[in-house]
Amino acid sequence: MATEWTSELQTWVKEQALGVGFDEAGVAEVSEAGSQASEIDSHRFSAWIDAGHAGEMEYLKRRSEDGVLLRSRVQASIPWARSIVVCAMNYNAPVPPSTATAPAGTGWIARYAWSGRRSPELNDGMVPTDYHDELLERLKRIAGAIRERVECETKCYVDTGPVVERSVAAHAGVGWIAKNTCVINQQIGSWLLLGIIVTSIPVANGAIAELAGDRCGSCTRCIDACPTKALVAPREMDASRCIAYLTIEKK
Repeated sequence: MATEWTSELQTWVKEQALGVGFDEAGVAEVSEAGSQASEIDSHRFSAWIDAGHAGEMEYLKRRSEDGVLLRSRVQASIPWARSIVVCAMNYNAPVPPSTATAPAGTGWIARYAWSGRRSPELNDGMVPTDYHDELLERLKRIAGAIRERVECETKCYVDTGPVVERSVAAHAGVGWIAKNTCVINQQIGSWLLLGIIVTSIPVANGAIAELAGDRCGSCTRCIDACPTKALVAPREMDASRCIAYLTIEKK
């Protein structure tokens, strides 16, 4: 059995992810506490919380017994974590275009909520599903396949774990963190749902993916277009101003 992430093992796990319906996948190493990469991520998240940008989302502010923000450092809550598999699914749809005007008397439903599954009980008609459940089921299938191949521990999360998924996705080569604060994959775009599998598998030297190149350049169209000015700076969002926060997170 394998004992660490090699390039071959990473290729294999990406095939597993694509096989269950994800559009992209990669593996990121969990940086040791005190390393430069760990301290940079920890400082950015802590500064974001201290600035009040998390609004009333108290779950983002949870701390360990020694006062460390859980989401600022994976090993603060999962000491055995050595690597993270990041799986991305494109939730965009070709129609209707997001720039279209909604007919009078109607409204838009966010595309991430357009998930559904065919039901034999309804003659293969579509029934609504929750993307958290859909992705988690697929992640668990991948995690099971990993444990059959490597003796390790795993834990799957979809938006619920003590991890800043977009940062991990960038380290896994899935895409770069754009000025709109979302992960953009050059081929797929930024309409991505992210799911992760935390593992105890260390990464072999030289086997980790390179960071995706930042291709935002001098463009600021996302910042200029933000209707509530929630994008207060490139790659920095004040969530308390965001429409998604106001309609979903703020009870």
